[in-house]
Amino acid sequence: MATAKYIFVTGGVTSSLGKGIISASLGKLLQARGFKVTIQKFDPYINIDPGTLNPYEHGECYVTDDGAETDLDLGHYERFLNTPTSQANNITTGRIYNNVITKERRGEYLGKTVQVVPHITDEIKKNIYLLGESGDYDFVITEIGGCVGDIESLPFIEAVRQVKWDVGVNNFLVIHLTLIPYLSAAKELKTKPTQHSVKQLLEAGIQPDILVCRSERRLPMEIRKKLALFCNVHINSVIEALDAETIYDVPILMRKEKLAERVLSKLKIANKNEPNLDQWKVFLGKLKNPTDEVKIGLVGKYVELPDAYKSIVEAFIHAGAVNECRVDIEWISSETITEENCHSILGKLDGVLVAPGFGERGVEGKIEAVRYIREKKIPFFGICLGMQCAVIEFARNVLKLKGASSTELNENTKHPVIDLMEEQKKVTDKGGTMRLGAYPCDLKKGSKASLVYGKAKISERHRHRYEFNNKYLKQMEDAGLMATGINPDTGLVEVVELKDHPWFIGTQYHPELKSTVLNPHPLFVKFVEVALEHKKTNNSKN
Repeated sequence: MATAKYIFVTGGVTSSLGKGIISASLGKLLQARGFKVTIQKFDPYINIDPGTLNPYEHGECYVTDDGAETDLDLGHYERFLNTPTSQANNITTGRIYNNVITKERRGEYLGKTVQVVPHITDEIKKNIYLLGESGDYDFVITEIGGCVGDIESLPFIEAVRQVKWDVGVNNFLVIHLTLIPYLSAAKELKTKPTQHSVKQLLEAGIQPDILVCRSERRLPMEIRKKLALFCNVHINSVIEALDAETIYDVPILMRKEKLAERVLSKLKIANKNEPNLDQWKVFLGKLKNPTDEVKIGLVGKYVELPDAYKSIVEAFIHAGAVNECRVDIEWISSETITEENCHSILGKLDGVLVAPGFGERGVEGKIEAVRYIREKKIPFFGICLGMQCAVIEFARNVLKLKGASSTELNENTKHPVIDLMEEQKKVTDKGGTMRLGAYPCDLKKGSKASLVYGKAKISERHRHRYEFNNKYLKQMEDAGLMATGINPDTGLVEVVELKDHPWFIGTQYHPELKSTVLNPHPLFVKFVEVALEHKKTNNSKN
């Protein structure tokens, strides 16, 4: 007997339809009725995790408390459900095959021919059941990445087919997300792509229970009837998913379409609770009715693809809502910044965030941006490499340490104010070997960071190999760059603040990874507040 109900979300016609947002929205609606829900993502690529993928290729790499490098959809799951995910919530084809091959090498299949069915599919099912059998959840929602019909998705689809017979029809449900395109020349919505997509699912042995139809136009009743007839679903199970103004509208839109009610009905669950979405609606009200706005520059090297900074963007949305102001992000490529053009690019901004990243491309532009921000007293927030750039800039221009740098950028620098972490020096593999996951940090009493957090002990998530070089700590502090957050176990500098500056904070960790709708991150909230004050002060001067 199954200990949880298993819901699978598949996609057809095209990728990027928003399976992650639909999964998170359904999870939110079930959670709002009092159920315990978790969501996992199965990605069909052969990388073991997205940690070694270029952000242009895959968007940001999201990091969980337990140190898993995961797909960015896990960020949506956490932001919507306000509960942390873990290593078990993101599985790739690479991990599945790696596990099976490792078992084969150990001799666990001795004498057997190792095959996709049953060995690969059994390994996939084992990972599907891992969260369900923990007893912690009423529902496990599993999003299958890619499109139905993709070669790499086939073992996952076959595993899903088998799950139905393992757990029984009342514990199993498939939601198929598809596209209903509108042909403007013909002035018609077209159902044929969806019919073909469902046909592919049927050929794989899976009948979808619910169709969620992405469209930019309303679905008239005759279209719903046609979809129901040709896709073998009840007309009430044809759900319209119109393009939304913000992803945070989607739970409300799915509530109107009765998505959760259809799920509960199909799974034979009687639940008369109305979903409690009061806090969510308060957040949406503030988000959509700002009383002010701030312009914040995001200086990074992957700015052509905003998904590379997905969690930062969402953290600004959460913080903006708290401050009842719209955060207008100005995307600035660090490669375009020079000493000569700093003023024209950064001068009119209310605050600047220097973003994380890896490698030397664009770093000099980030350092130049920090110098301008420091000197002009513009509110500054540096994250990971952004914090390291602040340290390098201070060493070069205040301490006058010529050529000060990070050994990531210049192995032979005379002044390695940022250096490779001791435990990283013997690491040769790139995948999953950084300092990853949540670590404790002690904040200095009276520091800006401690006042913002309202406590002295915090825990934040990390993803880095290089750190502040403590050999330069006294010199830095004597000149005014204070280390106000320290890891209690290693002495690693986690937070730096500049004295005599309205707001200048850099963090070695990634605070954006912990910001959710119901718990916006305090550093982002305060940064937006300070940017608003900076704007008002500037306006009163002009």
